[in-house]
Amino acid sequence: MKNTSQHTFHIPVMGLAFTIDTPVKVARYGISSVISIVDDALTELMRKYYCEQIGEVYDPISEKDDDHRAKRIKSYLNLVNQMVNNQITQLKEEGFSTDSDLTRYFELLPDSSSVKQIYDEMLITSDPVEAAQLQSVLIEEVRAGSIDVNIMTKVDKTNYDKAGNAMPVEFTDAIAALRGFADSDLSSSVIFSAGMNPRLYAYLENLQGFYPDGDGNLKKKVILKVSDYRSALIQGKFLAKKGIWISEFRIESGLNCGGHAFATDGFLLGPILDEFKQNRVQLLDDLNDLYQKALLSKGYEPFEVPEQKITVQGGIGTAEEDQFLMNYYELDGTGWGTPFLLCPEATNVEDYTIQQLANAGENDLYLSGISPLGVPFNSLRGNEADQEREARIKKKKPGSPCVRKFLVSNTEFTDQPICTASTKYQRLKIKELDGLGLSNGEYDKHYREITDKTCLCEGLETAVIKKNGISVNKTNNSTAVCPGPNMAYFTRVYSLSEMAGHIYGRLNIMNITDRPNMFIKELGLYVDYFRNEIIKSLPEMSQKQIKYFDKFKVNMLEGIAYYRDKANVIANNSDATMSQLKQQLSEMEEQLMGLYHTSSESV
Repeated sequence: MKNTSQHTFHIPVMGLAFTIDTPVKVARYGISSVISIVDDALTELMRKYYCEQIGEVYDPISEKDDDHRAKRIKSYLNLVNQMVNNQITQLKEEGFSTDSDLTRYFELLPDSSSVKQIYDEMLITSDPVEAAQLQSVLIEEVRAGSIDVNIMTKVDKTNYDKAGNAMPVEFTDAIAALRGFADSDLSSSVIFSAGMNPRLYAYLENLQGFYPDGDGNLKKKVILKVSDYRSALIQGKFLAKKGIWISEFRIESGLNCGGHAFATDGFLLGPILDEFKQNRVQLLDDLNDLYQKALLSKGYEPFEVPEQKITVQGGIGTAEEDQFLMNYYELDGTGWGTPFLLCPEATNVEDYTIQQLANAGENDLYLSGISPLGVPFNSLRGNEADQEREARIKKKKPGSPCVRKFLVSNTEFTDQPICTASTKYQRLKIKELDGLGLSNGEYDKHYREITDKTCLCEGLETAVIKKNGISVNKTNNSTAVCPGPNMAYFTRVYSLSEMAGHIYGRLNIMNITDRPNMFIKELGLYVDYFRNEIIKSLPEMSQKQIKYFDKFKVNMLEGIAYYRDKANVIANNSDATMSQLKQQLSEMEEQLMGLYHTSSESV
């Protein structure tokens, strides 16, 4: 299915703050990006900041206002939409001078774009009449990149009124955020990540913007971020039966990504993409059948099969990998996230952290246990939030003040959920640990597991505040950052033109020659993950764990066999590259079998 966007890549959501205003920076160039709408306090802060920047009157929305979370998110999204629309209007009025945004719009496009080809014709023609005609055509082709939003479905706590009573379900965090997007002026997509949330998906049925107009067009669209085909099918059917269409399945590597990592049971990205490729038509037909029946039951007239895109993100690092994924797996686009953390024109990372990222090697990037959600989290060793956490531990004051409360989930010691990164929880948990009579080694292990948890609510919002010099009262001013392993191969700060040029193969911004193929890198990450899971299960492994490891091993071996079979295609018919690829696969296979034999002997 042909990609209708002029660009073939998008910038995924990163953290809370890193892409909070990315559309303001890049949408005028036709580049789509994603805003996190988890933190309504941050969206309100950014609305105030930008109102001051553009001379708009800022009317605060207080936490005391009814439905303040949805209203804050709606108001910020409306402001971003307004700003981007104004930028597009201004851009169209500029001339094709060397340094104009209008010129840059077309310079950034891929050379394969039909619009870029018209632009190239305009540059070389010597006929002023023809040039003027081509310029008119080009200006008509200018359109903003999509201003999409992300809701992490697991961040959906119940909220309470002043009397301590649970508020109705429509005021949970995720549902209120969804309502804010639905009520906004945007005509774009919401990306649901982190798996299925039935009550959130059910709420979609109440929102008119997600249903087609008389021509079958959708003002608000749904994109599902998934890590495997089965998840896509289950969630897609669940929503189609409610009359909600999935406009895009956004496949993400389970481990070779930034932020939270939702590891599969050993399923690797290549075989997952192949399954989507082989079943794409059937998936579309099955979901459309359920969708049309649901719409008919709701009083809608039948219309043509709607568009459904399939894209991939996570660990892509070269133009060759990008093109291979697009061409071989017949995808509609790719997502490039982590490298853009080194692109100040697109994202928010303050100077100290951006230099840490530029200098980071493979060993500096790791899958951590710092997330209060209990989900593995890709992080950078020694980042400011790590330093702050260690300082608190040394002072015998582990944990952080819990201000935002977006990740509260634990009820071991309290009636209402609290965050496992909070001072309150860690004190209670350490007190419990003190009474268990453990050996020093066991005690230290559990103590570290407790105190490793970091406040991500404040840590992931700090960068934009520091970068823009925004004045705000914060209990924690250290930056947490969430790059994927791919960061190790990007070693300096880049311009937007350099990033786009690298993605489209016009230049190579890497100076590292031994970067592994993205499939091999992910495979290595899964072998390491498998090793760590085995270690955590020892010395006594339950039958359930044995069954899990058996399944994991089989899935990974099947993935290795798949890559071995496709080695020539992946290597682009290069004998040397294919030989290296096969050798790396054999080494990974040997490691995997050695790990599994060791674990089996321990049972």
